[in-house]
Parts: sequence; C-alpha cells; structure tokens
Amino acid sequence: MRIFHRARHRPSATWRQTTDRAFTLIGDGRYEDAGALLVMAADLEPWLSDSWFNLALLHKFRRDWEQARSAGLRAVALLDREHGAPDWWNLGITATALQDWPLARRAWQAYGLRLPGGPGETGPVALDLGTTPVRLSPDGESEVVWGRRLDPARIEVLSIPLPSSGRRWGEVVLHDGAPHGERVTDGVAYPVFDEIELWAPSPVPTYVVLLQAATAGDRDALERLVADAGYAAEDWTSSVRLLCRACSESRMAADDGLAAHHDPHDDGDAAHPGHLSHLSQGGAAGMSWLVERECGIAAPAHLVRTLLDRWVGAAPDSRAYRDLEEVC
Repeated sequence: MRIFHRARHRPSATWRQTTDRAFTLIGDGRYEDAGALLVMAADLEPWLSDSWFNLALLHKFRRDWEQARSAGLRAVALLDREHGAPDWWNLGITATALQDWPLARRAWQAYGLRLPGGPGETGPVALDLGTTPVRLSPDGESEVVWGRRLDPARIEVLSIPLPSSGRRWGEVVLHDGAPHGERVTDGVAYPVFDEIELWAPSPVPTYVVLLQAATAGDRDALERLVADAGYAAEDWTSSVRLLCRACSESRMAADDGLAAHHDPHDDGDAAHPGHLSHLSQGGAAGMSWLVERECGIAAPAHLVRTLLDRWVGAAPDSRAYRDLEEVC
C-alpha cells in the first residue's frame, strides 16, 4: 500500500509508525483496528493532508462514502499543490459514489481533467473515454469484462458477465483509479480497472442457452439479431477463458482472441478455478469450430425466445437451440 508523503510538513516518527501499522492492518482486512490508528495519526498531525487522505482511503475501502467525503475534503483543503494530487482523484470517486456531481466536477478539474460544460454545470459528468476492461468482484471469483467508460470512475458493462459475478450486461460499476493489469487487442494496451461496487443496476436479465450453430456465420447472425433489437448476445464458448491470478492481473498480450493454440497462461480446474476473462473480440480465429456453443443472451424475458426462434427460422437446417435458462 502506497502512502503519499509531501515535503511541506515532515511527519513525526510516531505518525509514520502509526500509519504504517494501520496500512498493514488494512492489508489484513482489519479495518476497524486500522481506523483507530489512522484517527490517532490525524490527531498527531491534523495539519498534514496525508492524515486525512489516508482516512479517506480507509473509508473508501469500507464503502463509507459520507465519511470518505468528509475526510477527503479536509485532505484537499491542506494540499500545497494545485493539480495532480491523488487526494482529488479519490475525492472524485467518492463524489461519484454519492452522486454529488458539483463536487465530482470540482475534483476532476482540480486534478487536471478538462470537462465539458461551463462553470455553472452541475449535472452528471458525461465523457467519451472509450472502452476498457473492468475486473468484477476483484476480491472474489473475479471476472474481467469489457465496458464503456462514462467518466473517470464509472464503466458501463458491455460484455455479458457470467452468472457467478452477480453482474448483468448494461450495469454501471464504480471503479478504482489505479489500473490493475492490461489487456492488449490490435496492438493497443487497455488498462484493467477494479470494480469498487455496483453503481446502477440493469433491469435486463441474463440467459444461457445451448446453440447448435453449424458455422461461425450462424453464431454471428444471432449476435447481430439480438444487437439490432437493442440487447446483446455473446458466445461464451469462444469469448471466455480462465487465467491464473498472476496473468489476470498482468499485461495479457495474447488476449486478443487470435491465438490458435492453447495459451500457456490459461489455467484453472475444478479444484482450483482460475480467473475469468472475456476476450475483446467475439471468437478465436483458427481454432476448430464446435457446433454446440454456450451462449449468453441479455434481453427481456418476453423477447429472448422470440429472437431465438427468429434466428432458427432463418436457417433451420443449420441452427437450433435448447436448454434456455435465466441465470442472473
């Protein structure tokens, strides 16, 4: 755990020892004990912005957003530089969690970001930051999916997560600011951000279905049909892989769906499951085609079977489906 020190006020040895001990406890998940030590550190050095920044971090880890905002505001009030301090970024995440949009705008701008709208703008921050991966449930059975960045702290999920994540297509998750690994596609590296919590749920359920698709073109036709209806289908057979933790959290240059061989980074078995990761492209070119495909579909209950029947009806000799089930 990195603690940011500044040169204006040199903290005492007692402050440093107390703070170091607190972050050791945080690493062990002992937030209550860590909180007592960080309050002690703030009493020792109340004029030091680090004292309040560290408390704000702890409250963020605990998802106590009101306390995180209070400590974060005290931290930024004591800063001795105008732009780029992590205190502002942390405060921006906190304000986004609380939907305190004036404070979020103030925080991102103070950090050094340019936002659309004039000085009187108070609505939600809306930016076009492109797509990037996000790691759902980073402390549990994690799964890396692709999403659209709405602002510096929110991502809308574009992949269809597996039911084990408890997440749905179209949900918006709050994410941390420090990247934790990379995914590479078409030679471009994209940072992987860790989810903090669900920010906005999706009303669209997730279904799993077994397809009989004679060719990749048949599979693609279903994905296009569902997308044209405003929803999503994803061939999990080719888009999801298991990775060991070390690879999931590192730079994955092979994670572009183009490798024809078994990737040496793939890992996981029944006794020691790996970490799930969605490829950035729909399939793996060059791999032998399996007619039976496990597919995730995100669509309303009244529409999902209609779309599948329409897909089969367009080419009944090469398409079929069975075992349709809502899973999330």
